[in-house]
Amino acid sequence: MPLITGLHHVTAITGDVQENIDFYIGVLGLRLIKKTVNFDYSDVYHFYFGDEFGTPGTIMTTFPYGKGLVNGRHGKGMLNTTAFSVSMDALDYWLNRLNQFNIPFKQPQERFSGEVFIYLEDFDGLGLELVFNDKDNRKGYYNGFIPKDYAIKGIHHVEIWLDSYERTGALLTNKMDHQLISETSDRFRFGTEDLPGKYVDLLCTPNALKGLAGRGTVHHVAFATPDAQSQLEMIEKLNEFGLQHTEVKDRKYFTSVYFKEPGGVLFEIATSGPGFDIDEELASLGEDLMLPEQFEEKREHLIEVLPKFIYPTEKFR
Repeated sequence: MPLITGLHHVTAITGDVQENIDFYIGVLGLRLIKKTVNFDYSDVYHFYFGDEFGTPGTIMTTFPYGKGLVNGRHGKGMLNTTAFSVSMDALDYWLNRLNQFNIPFKQPQERFSGEVFIYLEDFDGLGLELVFNDKDNRKGYYNGFIPKDYAIKGIHHVEIWLDSYERTGALLTNKMDHQLISETSDRFRFGTEDLPGKYVDLLCTPNALKGLAGRGTVHHVAFATPDAQSQLEMIEKLNEFGLQHTEVKDRKYFTSVYFKEPGGVLFEIATSGPGFDIDEELASLGEDLMLPEQFEEKREHLIEVLPKFIYPTEKFR
C-alpha cells in the first residue's frame, strides 16, 4: 500500500479577506469548508476551500494577512502555479466567466496530450491554472450557479521551479511513491498515479530569479498519507533520505509533518483524516468560526480582531 496517495492541499499567503472569499468562492465556485485561524499565528484567518466534503486533493487554503503585506516574487525554489482540473467541455464556459468578471488570463494552450490550460492569477498575483481534460472523474462542488459539469473538480497538479529536477525527482520517486509520468524539454511530471490530483510538475528554470516569499505566493504543498501509521512510516523514509523534519503537528482536521525538499520548497505530509466534519455538520461546513481547543479562550478577542466579510451570492452568478 502506498504511503503517499497524491496531493492533499496547497496553502498560500494572500492579502485581503473579502477578496479571498470573492475569488475562491465567487469566481472559482469552490466551497468554503473551514473558517478557522492560522494555528501558528491566530490573529489571521485560515480558510480552506474545496469540494463538498473537503476531500484531499481538492483543497486550496489561504492565510489572508492583509493588503499591507509585501508581495512575494515567483521564481525558482518555489511552487509558482497551482492548477485546478475541469472538464474539457468547460473551456468556453470558463473563458466567458473569466471575461465576465474581468479576470485577466492567457489564451488557451496545449501541454501534454489531451490537456489544454489557461493561466490566470488571483487578486494577490498567486499563479493558477485551469487545466481542461477528460481524465478526471471527480465531481466538483455544485454551488448553485456554475453548472455541475463545468465545476472545478479539484487540484490537477502543482508546478515547482528548480535549478534542476534530479534531487527533488529522486525524493519523489525513491521515498514518496511517485513515478515519472511525462516529460518535455524542461518539464518533468511525476505522480502517484496518472490522474489529476496526483501530479507534481518540476520545471528546470536555472536562469530564473530566486523566488521570494510574500503575498501572492505558496507557503507549502501537502501530500496525502492514509493515516497516522503511514505518516510515521513516511518519517522513517525522510530520515533515510537525510531530510530534517518537524515533529507530528495536530492540525485538528489532519496531522502534519513538514520538511523542505532539496530544492527549497516546504512539503507537508498530511493524514487523510479525521476530516473537516469533525467539528461541524457536513451541511454547514465553513459557516462558523471553528477554533482548536488552545484558542477557545481567545474566541471573543479573535472575533473582534478578525476582519468581517460577506459571502458572495448574486454578485458572481
